[in-house]
Amino acid sequence: MKTLKFSNNDEIPAIGLGTWKSEKGKVQEAVKIALNEGYRHIDCAAIYDNEAEIGNALSEVFSQGKIRREDVWITSKLWNDSHKKEDVIPALRQTLKDLQLKYLDLYLIHWPVAFRHGVGFPTKNEDYLSLEEVPIIETWNAMLEAKKQGLVKHVGVSNFSVKKLKDLMAQTQEFPEMNQVELHPFLQQHELLEFCKENNIHLTAYSPLGSGDRNKEMKAENEPSLLEEPVILKIAEKHSASPGQILIQWAVARGTAVIPKSTSKGHIIANLESDKIELDEADMKEIAELDRHFRYVNGEFFVTKQNPYENIYDE
Repeated sequence: MKTLKFSNNDEIPAIGLGTWKSEKGKVQEAVKIALNEGYRHIDCAAIYDNEAEIGNALSEVFSQGKIRREDVWITSKLWNDSHKKEDVIPALRQTLKDLQLKYLDLYLIHWPVAFRHGVGFPTKNEDYLSLEEVPIIETWNAMLEAKKQGLVKHVGVSNFSVKKLKDLMAQTQEFPEMNQVELHPFLQQHELLEFCKENNIHLTAYSPLGSGDRNKEMKAENEPSLLEEPVILKIAEKHSASPGQILIQWAVARGTAVIPKSTSKGHIIANLESDKIELDEADMKEIAELDRHFRYVNGEFFVTKQNPYENIYDE
């Protein structure tokens, strides 16, 4: 398994199990299957509302003694209602309690968006806090404090544009170690990839297969399908692989981590086996031509009249 190395020599496995949209009643078994089949990277978030069940899976697997806690990379994310400095560590402690862990390997600011405390998802303008009221640097400094306290080993961000990364980096000596963003052949984000490489910020690709199982409200009409894209199908046939495996390996070949989600044992195993595929230069060149800057997760669910987040990706 390829890994990405941090400045202190810690390594995150390139392929992890995503848990966004993993239903209660299924995610516990999915995590157990993943770990027992060889995954050593699990991606979580408080807003996914399934961390307690994931915690049961982790506790069960670690208690069996074959897989040690220190051999598994576990990421979680701070939700938007806990950006104030006094709320960050309590939110983290709740995640640790739910996951039944003493520390996280990586903790991310989930979005560059702030809500009033206790708001799961905004329904009106008053549910938001502006970035003047809660600057990202305030949240970031609390994340760094969590790291100092040993509650997390690494800290980073998610859904940050180059502009937002630059704004944050101008205010701190300790840069994000990871930026988790949507990345796939239809949204290749070359500028962001190069900027992060130049500044020793790793990237994790979410929705690498197109997130076809997200709810209808988040979908556009006639969305393009990564899994049905003719170029991907052709390359999959060439390598005797599935389209999903090609998409996952493409992310790994670019030097990013990638977190495909599944609760199906067959898909969980197949996704990990993507690591055995080697895409050649011709494959990568063909896939590079698929870029159309199409977002499956367009951020429009944060847009209400006059709220401060109408252009969350700075595009």
